[in-house]
Amino acid sequence: MTKVAVSQAVLAWAVQRSGVTSRGLRQRFPKLAAWQRGSAQPTLRQLEDLAKATATPLGFFFLEQPPEDTLPIPHFRTVQERSPHRPSPDLLETVHAMERRQAWMREYLIDQGREALPFVGSARTSDPIVIANHIREVLSLTEDWASEVPTWSEAFRRLIQATEDSGILAVASGIVANNTHRKLDVDEFRGFVLVDPYAPLVFINSADARAAQMFTLAHELAHVWFGSSAAFDLRQMQPAVEPIEQNSNRVAAEFLIPGTALRAFWPRAQTDAEPFQVIARRFKVSVLVAARRALDLALINRSRFFEFYEAYLEDERRHRRTQGGGDFYATQSLRIGRRFARIVSRAVREGTLLYREAYELTGLYGRTFDRFTAGLDQPGTR
Repeated sequence: MTKVAVSQAVLAWAVQRSGVTSRGLRQRFPKLAAWQRGSAQPTLRQLEDLAKATATPLGFFFLEQPPEDTLPIPHFRTVQERSPHRPSPDLLETVHAMERRQAWMREYLIDQGREALPFVGSARTSDPIVIANHIREVLSLTEDWASEVPTWSEAFRRLIQATEDSGILAVASGIVANNTHRKLDVDEFRGFVLVDPYAPLVFINSADARAAQMFTLAHELAHVWFGSSAAFDLRQMQPAVEPIEQNSNRVAAEFLIPGTALRAFWPRAQTDAEPFQVIARRFKVSVLVAARRALDLALINRSRFFEFYEAYLEDERRHRRTQGGGDFYATQSLRIGRRFARIVSRAVREGTLLYREAYELTGLYGRTFDRFTAGLDQPGTR
């Protein structure tokens, strides 16, 4: 069999960045140590298998030196690390996939004669009340919009729909593409924003606790208004030290629970044994967002918030372990975004987009793509 000469530096880089232990890889590839020393070379088939195991594009193994692993957007992290953070292959691949979707969408909208969205980068103040009110206006939501829906899940779906209706691409997924074996790490990032005047895109890591996803989405909307692309982790729902992160968090909190309304309601809520549950029912938000907002307004202290936060996340983890997989096509509506999927489907029907290109953009192929897109325009489906 034909052997492939692979740079030792590239092999070492691929193994290190993969996050897979060297022992685990060597069990699967017994000659890996010899390849790394240069005393043996892999076959093309072995190299293809190694590329999959390390989540490395095959073409990288033909380089003499490893490429730089850098995100095209800032990555704001709550915990400041002394050494530069290397983004995981999962985060890099996800960001690049969303960039491809955004680039196609931008070109399509411009070709259709669409104008740039006026609210992108429109914030001329850091006042969270002013910006939160403008976001509600653009999304056609009232201050108490969430009181009109009975559950958190429905409120989240409504916010996603309002986001998409405004012209923002909204994606929520907890895995890379449709690979259930490559789960996105919540500790690395909870979401990211790709700002563009025609096709801004927000991505929510749905591997996160459900309540945190709502806050992440609101945080991302603030980034769109500030005109700032970024990835972020929002660990313990705390922003990084950068001013843009601090401001985005304040806007998100004000958007979800207006401060004046909560201050007026707090005397009643704090007399209850579960005050955050009472606030959550009143404002139709998660109890986690309710507790976080109470902290922001100095209605509770930090120790009380973090005690509640840790207990809540443990309950959420237990709940998620008992959940089923859900409906595949309903999940795809979040992973792809209904608005994006509808426009891709329309472009295919119009003949301006090849099926092959549509498959690459959506991650769905053949009959699966056809069945998914067929249900997009049916009332009450997905």
